[in-house]
Parts: sequence; C-alpha cells; structure tokens
Amino acid sequence: MPPRLRLRSLAQLADGPATHRRASMCLRCQHYATATALPSTTSTSTSSYHPLQPPSHRDPAYRKSQLLRSYVSLLQTTPLIVIFQHNNLKAQEWVGIRRELERALQRVDQQLAAADPDAQPLSQSIKLQVVKPTIFEVGLRVAEYYKPGQSAPGQDDDASLTHALSEAAYKAVFGLKGAHPLTPLLTGSTALLTVPVVSPQYLKAALSILAPTPGAASAFAAPSRKAVPSYYELNVQDGVKKLLLLGARVDGRVLDMDGTRWVGSIDGGIDGLRAQLVSLLQHAGIGLARTLESAGQSLWFTMESRRRDMEPSEEEKTE
Repeated sequence: MPPRLRLRSLAQLADGPATHRRASMCLRCQHYATATALPSTTSTSTSSYHPLQPPSHRDPAYRKSQLLRSYVSLLQTTPLIVIFQHNNLKAQEWVGIRRELERALQRVDQQLAAADPDAQPLSQSIKLQVVKPTIFEVGLRVAEYYKPGQSAPGQDDDASLTHALSEAAYKAVFGLKGAHPLTPLLTGSTALLTVPVVSPQYLKAALSILAPTPGAASAFAAPSRKAVPSYYELNVQDGVKKLLLLGARVDGRVLDMDGTRWVGSIDGGIDGLRAQLVSLLQHAGIGLARTLESAGQSLWFTMESRRRDMEPSEEEKTE
C-alpha cells in the first residue's frame, strides 16, 4: 500500500494566513499605542511662507499688482519725472517721437562728453512710457505717504512685511485718496518721461522735442528743418500735436508747466545753478557790507560837517 500523507484540510489552509495577519495587526496596533510622540523639530517662530513670496494684500499674480510694484519702484528711484497727456497716439507716431527724442538726447551726450570726458551718457536711461493713471495714483500715494519705519504695525500685522503690496501699505494710504497734488493731472491718458538724474540739459532737449514753444529765439524751440529734417515727418508732427505738458515731479516736489520749463532753462545745468547761487550770495554779501558801511560813512560825514561849521573861519582868526 502507498504511504499515507497527512494533508491539512481546506478550512485550515484558508484560516491560517488570516490568523497570521490578525496577529501581526494586533502587534502593530500595540506598538502604535505604546509609542511616544516625538518632539517637533520645527520651531513655531518659523515663517509659514516662502521668503521670496511674502503674503500680500493684493494678489501678485495679477498684472495690476505688478504694475503697482513697478510704479512704486519708479517713483522711489527716479528724481525727475515729467508728466504728459497723450490723446490716443498711434504706434507709428510713438515710434517716430521716441526716435527723435533719442537722437536729441544723444546730441546732449556728445556735448557733455566734449566738455567733460568723464561725463556719463544718459540718453539710453531716459524713457518715454505710457502708464495707467489710476494705478499710478495709488503708487504715488504709497511712495509719498507710506513710511514703513514710522508707521506702527497693527495687532495682526507682521512688522517684516513692508513691501508695496502689503497690508500695512494698503492701510497707510487707504484714506488719502486724492490727497497728492499730482492727482488732478492723472485723469486722462498719461505718459511719463523719466530721467535718472535732475539734468536741465537733458530736460531742455526733451522738451524741445516733445513740447516745443514757438519762436526761433525761444529756449525750447523745435529743431530747424534744415538741421533735423526727420523731425518734420508727418507721423512725428501729428504725434507731437497730441502731447500736452502737464507738470513734473522733481526730487519729490511738484512743479507746474512753468516750473518745469524753468528747470529746463537753467543755463549750464546744475553747475550753472550753483554758479548763480554763489553769485547771488556774493552780491547779497556785498550789498549788506555796503549798507553797513553807508550808515557809518553818513554818520562820519555828518559829524565832520558839523565840526567844520563849529570851527572859526580864517577871517575871524585874523581879526
């Protein structure tokens, strides 16, 4: 007879792995129940946001938010901004105006380089750009009235969040709408001429292209047709007629149209202004000295004439 083999029943085969699984699960649950909580390795003071993406009151993903940031940076870093109103210039007109403006500024570069070889050319840094007036007005308020070091943060505000899109900046300028003197000028289509330094020479050259005054003897006369024939092209002339000078912001001070032209009319630029100031102070000092001397001299002449009147004449002495 063949040998008998002891075979496990089907019920035992089916029940065996399940029993093993239940036992392992019980051991695992017992391990979890007896395990102690590990101390947290992260500090509670660590910021919950990325250092390059701080929280903002305005969503930085929107184009308006990025425009506001660029306008605030422009206002904080540019000392001379000239404001123009443009009446829907065409693309070809903008191209022609920017071309003539760049050529005029390059001529100023050449003149300054001939007088001073160490002078830095600025023609490539002077830009004529179109802005959104409503967003630029908000950026103007943020740049002028928001002082992160002076304003006290609120109870829920983070003192380290002082950028232009922060909650603190929004609260600081929320109640100042329309308070800036340049706000009435930002009502229509607006264009800006940005100059990185306060230079009367470059301003004069720019105004002679963008806002010339009639008359060949004028300080801001347009270039002659013989000297610059491209300036009298139809696209350029039509574009210049649609530009209107409104004012300027010079070192944080607001100037009207006449004040802007006065800055551009300073002979010799900043050096010429310093020379005029020194001359004015010298003349004032000379005038003060002469005034003080005249009082003493008049007193001396009065006393001397009185002394001569009191002295006896030669006829009286001979008698």
